[in-house]
Amino acid sequence: MTEIIDGNAVASEIRDDLTDAIETLADAGARPGLATVLMGDDPASQTYVNMKQRDCEEVGIESHHVDVDGDAPPEELFETIADLNDDPDIHGYIVQAPVPDHVDYRDVIRRVDPSKDVDGFHPENVGRLVAGDARFRPCTPHGVQKLLESANVEIEGKDVTIVGRSDIVGKPLANLLIQKAEDGNATVTVCHSRTDDLAAKTRSADIVVAAVGVPELIDGSMLAEGTVVIDVGVNRVDADTDKGYELVGDVDFESAKEKASAITPVPGGVGPMTRAMLLYNTVKAASLQEDVAVDLP
Repeated sequence: MTEIIDGNAVASEIRDDLTDAIETLADAGARPGLATVLMGDDPASQTYVNMKQRDCEEVGIESHHVDVDGDAPPEELFETIADLNDDPDIHGYIVQAPVPDHVDYRDVIRRVDPSKDVDGFHPENVGRLVAGDARFRPCTPHGVQKLLESANVEIEGKDVTIVGRSDIVGKPLANLLIQKAEDGNATVTVCHSRTDDLAAKTRSADIVVAAVGVPELIDGSMLAEGTVVIDVGVNRVDADTDKGYELVGDVDFESAKEKASAITPVPGGVGPMTRAMLLYNTVKAASLQEDVAVDLP
């Protein structure tokens, strides 16, 4: 019987476990504060920001939000970032991507105080991750690790194929899984649009992580029997529903689950974990900045 890895349940457990750490910080007079910055009016980004604010309210993190006009010059966004860097009540913040075309997102990331970079994207934090001394693990890769842990999936010595080489998921996850650590020690192959014979790479893997943004790219014929499948993709495809679309992953779930020993669904798999790990990073940031020791899940 294939195990369906329930990301909603695991994320809920993490949020519950974070409450003790948040109470410890509060007793020391330090309530964690997370800010979100949204430049423009992208509907999907607005929905995601709203969900993050609800998550904060649920666990006791102080939530702040800043809207920046999508037509404003980059300097207006940079001023907002500078203000958040200087605000002692804000322990972590994110600038929601995408930003408008006239703003260089790499420039945005470089301006974020690394100690408040709870996305883990600043070059300093990327370097620390690669060196095996991560301040913050990027939220989605860390969430993937937690899902594997929840399903009691052995990582050490296993062959992992990651399909997708993004700076947000593929690259940092590969670096985490090869680390000499309890949740690492894997042999990792990273595939991408120029990979020859993708199916051969996925069939040879004990664990496949799909994070490429192509609807249902990977099906059961591309998997070995007993493979663990983590589907990071969330894609809108036209469908005969009230909304006119449905959400599917990068994996064809129905055929893949016939081969997989464990698999994440879309939605309800990796997505909730990304938000939960953002809360985790915010609590960790508050602990470091306020010099208050806490137990993190």
